[in-house]
Amino acid sequence: MTGLSTPASGAATGTGDRSRPRAALPALCATQIVSWGIVYYAFPVLNPQITAATGWPAGATAAAFSLGLVVSALAGIRVGRILDRRGPRIVMTVGSVLGAVSLLIVAAAPNVPAFMAGWALAGLAMATTFYQPAFAALTRWWAPDHVRALTVVTLAGGLASTVFAPLTAALADHLSWRHTYLVLAAVLAAVTIPAHALALRGPWPDAPTSPARAAEDAAKAECSRPFLLLAAAFTLSGFAMYAVVVALVPLLLERGYTTSQAAWVLGIGGAGQTLGRTLYAALARRTTATARSTILIALGGFTTAAFAAVSSPYALLIAVSVVAGMVRGNLTLLQATAVTDRWGAAHYGRLSGLLAAPATTAAALAPFAGAALAVPLGGYGPLFCLLAGVSLAAALTAPWTGAGKPH
Repeated sequence: MTGLSTPASGAATGTGDRSRPRAALPALCATQIVSWGIVYYAFPVLNPQITAATGWPAGATAAAFSLGLVVSALAGIRVGRILDRRGPRIVMTVGSVLGAVSLLIVAAAPNVPAFMAGWALAGLAMATTFYQPAFAALTRWWAPDHVRALTVVTLAGGLASTVFAPLTAALADHLSWRHTYLVLAAVLAAVTIPAHALALRGPWPDAPTSPARAAEDAAKAECSRPFLLLAAAFTLSGFAMYAVVVALVPLLLERGYTTSQAAWVLGIGGAGQTLGRTLYAALARRTTATARSTILIALGGFTTAAFAAVSSPYALLIAVSVVAGMVRGNLTLLQATAVTDRWGAAHYGRLSGLLAAPATTAAALAPFAGAALAVPLGGYGPLFCLLAGVSLAAALTAPWTGAGKPH
């Protein structure tokens, strides 16, 4: 199979090397929970305390966090190429060290520039420990059953906020935000460094094609019209999705709901993500890559439009949030399998890094853009209508993303 051949619907296309490390899947489940929970989800919990204790503007601290996401997006391109050649062990172990060090810098930061420097380093840790390297490892080691392995890891990753948001809040009730980050940095180092160093020691399977052929195929794929359109679709969809998540509470507050009610509507979407991910394998077996891309992105737009149209009853809002969460959960797996389904696994890291970069950057900018657009649009209801339109544009692009001849 060449890198530009189109696999059968939902098919896996890696090597299926039987020497895969048995501990890799449970280890990656644990490290995704801890890495996402500490490096990503702890910040929204601690940010109010950070700004209150330091007097730094909330916009500046949020910008520092977004800087980390942008660095992660850009670094992910290079990280993907390294993963293809060397595998995940060194990359993810070094990333775990960087993650712990970055949180130490954040905890000790005397001013905003140092705080931003800590989050820039955290961005490198995100690029080397979050889903992208884990997906690359599972795609190569677990093929042709990689969809099952990806589903298991994303189900575990979905627990990160459930575990670490309340844990971080509990620590912050007894410690300062700086000491809380010191404790979390210690937990991150204690769990992820040895897990990545010891559990990912299996030999890295050879790519299905020679290195020279793989590089040639990757270069053709990344310049092809389907790849560029796929990147555009995921970027538009990702922007809309993350803007919706951040703007949902303000939308409900604008409509007269209490903060607690709004938080429950947002939080129940997490349960929907977990439920949705359990259904992805069945969807992959029954649809082509382009069909499920179109369906899932369009459903994301419909749920966004539903939030704009439905203001009551409260139970209906809960139902919409569950469905929206199910779609978001499937979109995570859609992006994880998009490269393999179209171009094979030989250059998964390289292509997935390129594919994720604009989408991750859009996700980083979405909170600011959403809040800024809500004012001239006249509120969050019109903003959700606009975001539904953005998702619709992405869905209209998706049918043209099937792998084909480069142009």
